[in-house]
Amino acid sequence: MPDAARPPARVALALAGGGPLGAIYEIGALCAIAETLQGVDFNHCNHYVGVSAGGFIAAALANGMTPRELCQLFISNQSHQGDTFDPAWLMRPAYAEIAHRLLQIPGLGLQSLKAWTLGRRPLISALEKMAPALPTGLFSNEEVHRQLAKLFSQPGRTNDFRQLKHRLTLVATHLDSGDAAPFGREGWDHVPISRAIAASAALPGLFPPVEIDGKFYVDGALKKTMHASVALEEGVDVMFCLNPLVPFDASQPDVRRVGSGQGKPIPSMVEGGFPAVMSQTFRSMIHSRLELGMKQYERSYPDTAIVLIEPDHRDAELFLANTFSYRQRRELAEHAYQQTRQWLRSQYTSLSHRLHPHGITLDRRVLDDNTRHLLTSSPEDAADNQAQPTNLSRRDRLNQALHRLQNSVDDLNHALAHHAIGPR
Repeated sequence: MPDAARPPARVALALAGGGPLGAIYEIGALCAIAETLQGVDFNHCNHYVGVSAGGFIAAALANGMTPRELCQLFISNQSHQGDTFDPAWLMRPAYAEIAHRLLQIPGLGLQSLKAWTLGRRPLISALEKMAPALPTGLFSNEEVHRQLAKLFSQPGRTNDFRQLKHRLTLVATHLDSGDAAPFGREGWDHVPISRAIAASAALPGLFPPVEIDGKFYVDGALKKTMHASVALEEGVDVMFCLNPLVPFDASQPDVRRVGSGQGKPIPSMVEGGFPAVMSQTFRSMIHSRLELGMKQYERSYPDTAIVLIEPDHRDAELFLANTFSYRQRRELAEHAYQQTRQWLRSQYTSLSHRLHPHGITLDRRVLDDNTRHLLTSSPEDAADNQAQPTNLSRRDRLNQALHRLQNSVDDLNHALAHHAIGPR
């Protein structure tokens, strides 16, 4: 079929969660992908699927906000139509939840005392009666809901699933059954988008469960990491999946954290204490599920081009990031943007082969333009760049040369394979 007569490809976008760090990575990556791919518009996908922080990005895209506008809002903190989004909202204590639990301490304490003294239960068993006094979450998600409702109520946007021009599904988990809750689908689309995002991002222990229609919902990642099957089941030609969290591989001898003029070797994970161990454990668990899910998708939907974009497992900058630092948010977004461009260059041949049948191509001139940046450097950034040691720039040039060589080898292999199976 000639290109002019080819119907537009049905494109879906699935965004996994990952907290503020996940949102930063996905924004940087989407900016790199959007400017590179020709034939796809991430504001006009047939279906958006979002989980947790990915739900915020998916809802914004479905509302017509471009990846660059999201960068201005979430990374640069620049106003657009009066928009504001401050990640500090995520750190507001859940006063109502904490107060509700504290009020239960006297009654529960009395029950525990009776069980220990009169019931002669072991102390540990008696103290278990105090468990309901523990808060289900430390931080409030109400402010996030209110601010997102305001954001999506701006002219040209909507906080109502039913008024969107494109399908949007935000997945949470029903706490009492463990079932996935696909907000946005029929029967679930009466819930405000902002409330659905708060439910999908309610990670137990950090945020209280969100009550909707008398039921309680928590983070959608408890059931699946990506939930891309929500869109695949409806039939799409191309499925783009972004996953910001991967287990960090610190076992390689050359893995270093580069920044602030230093290139220090990364120590063993256990030396980072409880936070590092838990982060690595959580990442490994959700990524193993993702790997199994992606294999299942490829077997079940062989006619769909499924493209997974995620960070390098040796990327120390993302693993050791402080996402609540404004300045580091800029650095991380730029880092995600450049790393995604590098990945697109390394996968140029294979991606072109998979996407071209659907009318989507990669702009090689954009990929080869090393002057492109996500953000304009601030004076402080410029000073830091001047302070970087010269061996960093040499390493970058070496990496670029190696990627160009790899691309040439891939192109040659692709050409030879095409010639071998072509007509004789």
